Amino acid sequence: MERQEAFAHAKLNLTLDVLGERSDGYHDMCMVMQSVTLRDCLSLHWGGNAPLNVKSTFRFLPGDARNLAAKAALRFWAAAGLAPEPLTIELEKHIPMCAGMAGGSSDAAAVLRALNEHYAQPLTEERLQAVAAEIGSDVPFCLLGGTALAESRGEKLTPLPHLPPCWLVLCKPGFSVSTPELFGRIGGRAKNRRRPDTAGVLTALEEGDLSGVARRLYNVFEDVLPDRHAATVREVEQTLIYHGALGAAMSGTGSTVFGIFAGKAEAQSAFNDLSARYAETFLSRPV
Repeated sequence: MERQEAFAHAKLNLTLDVLGERSDGYHDMCMVMQSVTLRDCLSLHWGGNAPLNVKSTFRFLPGDARNLAAKAALRFWAAAGLAPEPLTIELEKHIPMCAGMAGGSSDAAAVLRALNEHYAQPLTEERLQAVAAEIGSDVPFCLLGGTALAESRGEKLTPLPHLPPCWLVLCKPGFSVSTPELFGRIGGRAKNRRRPDTAGVLTALEEGDLSGVARRLYNVFEDVLPDRHAATVREVEQTLIYHGALGAAMSGTGSTVFGIFAGKAEAQSAFNDLSARYAETFLSRPV
């Protein structure tokens, strides 16, 4: 049985702004996004009896087309004009679920890359990006990776200079946040609300100014979190700053909070503190 390996990196939102609701039900977004070394490991096994099956170390994940990894395979075969083949996708999950780090979307992007390689590149990068956008709003960025400005509903991407070398501490508290609820809350505050300094972050990236990026981290969803969650997010951010983070913010619709550190020692100190209280705490770096 032929086997193929792939990796799916988590993403963070250095900035996140919601510009408004669209006629198609999505929202126009403006985000600076960053891939990190925290990743899922995928194994694709060709052959067997079942045409498509997904197995995961998170046993509650579905194994059919409800799983974004399976959905990606089906969309790829359709776009490439290929008949589905017997394929088992094994997901070794490390990215937390419902954490604002695009774990499922990154798995889907990894499957798209792996299948395009397996079939000797039948899809151009442009066509692969179009397929990614059909699967989910974060999938195009996860396919691109690195550092990028994401606009429209997330599929319009502009590669940016890499985040300067640094250390990242990621902490997911023991709760998840309802994405539809937060979009509903943000819609009621379309006016007179704070917005991230996206232009300032772009300039800081151009200049290789890590501190300039870190002090401009901002996610508009933090302003509309339910009170029971907002206090925990603030507490994690304050812990990161106490240990020397140059800046801290929540990623996506949460609940992961991350901090940017110039040195490993400070990052390790923050990791040690938070991991004693929150099981899903990770020491990571930019990709």
